[in-house]
This record gives sequence, structure tokens and C-alpha cells, in this order.
Amino acid sequence: MSTETIGEEHVRQVRDYLFNLQDTICQAFEKIDGDRRFREDRWTREEGGGGRSRVLEGGAVFEKAGINFSHVHGGELPPSATASRPELAGRRFQAMGVSLVIHPRNPYVPTSHANVRFFIAEKPGAEPVWWFGGGFDLTPYYGFREDAVHWHRISHETCSAFGDDVYPRYKQWCDDYFYLRHRGEPRGIGGLFFDDLNEGGFEYCCSFMQSVGNHYLPAYLPIVELRRDMDYGEREREFQLYRRGRYVEFNLVYDRGTLFGLQSGGRTEAILMSLPPMVTWRYDWHPDPGTPEAELYEVFLKPRDWLKEQPGTIG
Repeated sequence: MSTETIGEEHVRQVRDYLFNLQDTICQAFEKIDGDRRFREDRWTREEGGGGRSRVLEGGAVFEKAGINFSHVHGGELPPSATASRPELAGRRFQAMGVSLVIHPRNPYVPTSHANVRFFIAEKPGAEPVWWFGGGFDLTPYYGFREDAVHWHRISHETCSAFGDDVYPRYKQWCDDYFYLRHRGEPRGIGGLFFDDLNEGGFEYCCSFMQSVGNHYLPAYLPIVELRRDMDYGEREREFQLYRRGRYVEFNLVYDRGTLFGLQSGGRTEAILMSLPPMVTWRYDWHPDPGTPEAELYEVFLKPRDWLKEQPGTIG
């Protein structure tokens, strides 16, 4: 655990980056959609802090896209933030981050999620404890090997300057975290997930967080561009809505960011904007053997080293 002392200039550095990241990502999605713009709500939190919520709904490409910035502070870390760090219970905190979830209209375009965040926990007479977290992951409805390989190659590129062990470690963490234990299946094909990052000093950790934020668009946009105009019908749409149910289940049952937001008195509309606009559940449904829907379960929702695959590249 790094004992480096940080000050207000470090907080401003992170905040400025996150502000600009939200702007950059919103502009990129508005350009691709070409039909709708993000609605922005600025909000304040009674205990301290606030944020900017931006939501695009009913677009030509994106059925719903939500991109949040928040910077909140309070008198005591909520239980979700201290579950694995009980020594921090009772400390004052600052938390800031950008979190986004993209739900495309076309079932052949995967849903994606990304998040980068920074925490500081303080108490009188002790050094502040700080850490970074975040990552990004991909949730396809119909699997394409070239998409999966591209996503994981960019994930690997994100980590390459920070040590050979970083990508495999954070890929595994992502596979383990985005897993629906009650279903016995992963949410998607993974990506990167990290938390409690403090080792190596502030500049190293902040640079890695920025690398994650900066690589999200190069990982996702080529897939969107390639799949957005593919023909689909009622069958594909019904399967997309069914699989979105898994996304809802994960976010409401397991997601630490959702729990932190609700437990810390955050803005409910912003916290739950990650949920898709339309979703269905079917009782005990299973795909027919030999179908593209079955292939999602049999090939893509399995632990896999996608860097070893050799399909054609995209983008």
C-alpha cells in the first residue's frame, strides 16, 4: 500500500481528466448516432458534492446511452466501500468517477460498460487513504470472434505500458467480477476490472486509470460501426431483450457501483440510468441447439484467451 501523501492538486488533476473524458465520449456517441443529443442534468447531493448526468434516448444507433460524472463527499464511507476494507469504516470520503452504459438498438451491436473512479478516505490524525478503480467490459447478444479479439487486443494495449502481468490479472478479475452466480454464467466476454489500485504511487495509478478511460472508445467504436447496419428481425430483437435481463440482474444484485450510489444517498435517476429501456424475462427458456443464440452460450460465455484467436481484424 502506497503511503504517498496527496493534496488538492491531485484531486483537481483527476477531476479535470474525468470532466474532459465525459465530454469526449459524449461527443463521439453523438457523432455516430447522428439523430439525438445527450440530455444533461446537473445535480447536487445534500450531504456534499454532485455531478452531471447525461442520457441519450431513442437514437438511430443507441436506444439508450448514459454517461455520468459524479464527485461526492460525505462523513462516512457506506458499507459497499468498506466490505473488503473494514479498516476504513467510519472515515470521511471523497469519491469521483465517470461511469457509462451503452444499450444499442441493433441486437448485433453489443452493450458496453466502462467506469473509472477515484476515492479518498480520511480521518483526523491519520494519513488519507486513496485508490483508483474501474475497467470496461462487453456484453454481446450475438457473438463474433473478430469483435471479441479486437476488444481484448485493445484491453491488452491498455495495460501494456504498466507491466506484463497487468492484463492477465485484470482480465481474470473482470471475468470473476462480472459473473452471475445465481445463473452460473458470465455477463459477457469480459475486458478489464481493477479496484483498490494504490501501489506504485499516485502518478502511476492515475496514468493507468487514464489509459483505461482513453482506450474505451478505440475498443468499442469499431465494433459499433461494423455491426450497426446489419439486418435483424423479431427473433434477434426478442433475444436481445431477453439477454438484457441478465444485465439488469447483475446491476441490481451484484454491482458495487450501484450499491455504493444507493447506500451513499446518490441521485437515484443517475444510479439506475444503466438499466436498459426495454427488457423481457422468459421462464426456463433455452436456445435451440445449433442456433446463433446457442453459440453465444457455448462459445462466447465461456472463459477464453481471446488473444490467442486469429480471425480477421476490424476497424
